[in-house]
Amino acid sequence: MRVARQIKSYGRFILDAGSGPVQYPEYLEYSRYYQFRICADISITALKEARKRLGEQGLYVVADIADLPFEPGAFDGVVTLHTIHHLPEAEHMRAFDELYRVLAPGSTAAVVNGWDHSTLMALAEPFVRLGNSVRHLFDRLAGENSQPAPDEAPRRRDPAMSKQAHKLETGKGTFTEKHDAAWIKTQVGGRMPVEILVWRSVTVRFMRALIHPRLGGRLALRLLFWLEERFPHFFGEKGKYPLIIIRKA
Repeated sequence: MRVARQIKSYGRFILDAGSGPVQYPEYLEYSRYYQFRICADISITALKEARKRLGEQGLYVVADIADLPFEPGAFDGVVTLHTIHHLPEAEHMRAFDELYRVLAPGSTAAVVNGWDHSTLMALAEPFVRLGNSVRHLFDRLAGENSQPAPDEAPRRRDPAMSKQAHKLETGKGTFTEKHDAAWIKTQVGGRMPVEILVWRSVTVRFMRALIHPRLGGRLALRLLFWLEERFPHFFGEKGKYPLIIIRKA
């Protein structure tokens, strides 16, 4: 819902670039008061799933986010969630240029991505490991399977091996290439107005290890949410998932 705050609440066309299947009910809110939601994705299978949820309000286009087949200024709003970091690094700037090109003057695009490195998650890592160890201890005492989940015990890899080579070797994960806040500010910000806010500052791994209903998890999340709302720029840059806002004058 933080995305919905940043874009126009109504208009004729809104672009969902890399829409996927539009799998969450909250994702439908972005386009509630638009005439049409254009779902653009490289996967026709994902677009067929999106059509089941959006029906006649949606228009569905098989397209590459780094080479969009739309007229300049065609969209009153643009959203793209967890998409650009799945492109080869050489195409990232092209994707941002394309989003800016198709955005109507006076409108806003919202880009959710992940950072390559999160300062907050690095500081939290000892606590995450401790939380996982305690949980596995209780699992063993309860006679349950104590094998850690794949994302809780990442396989040690040769430092010289690239991230993508590691994923190919292990067969785990999807292709991602990520940047940091400095890259967004200098490379993207050098070509268009950008602002970095917070989408979500912590990872699923963090929440599984440290946020539990019986141990004040709801209160902890409320506190975290309040801090993110109070300091959106700090948590956007230092957390894990930024909300990158592009405005076209």
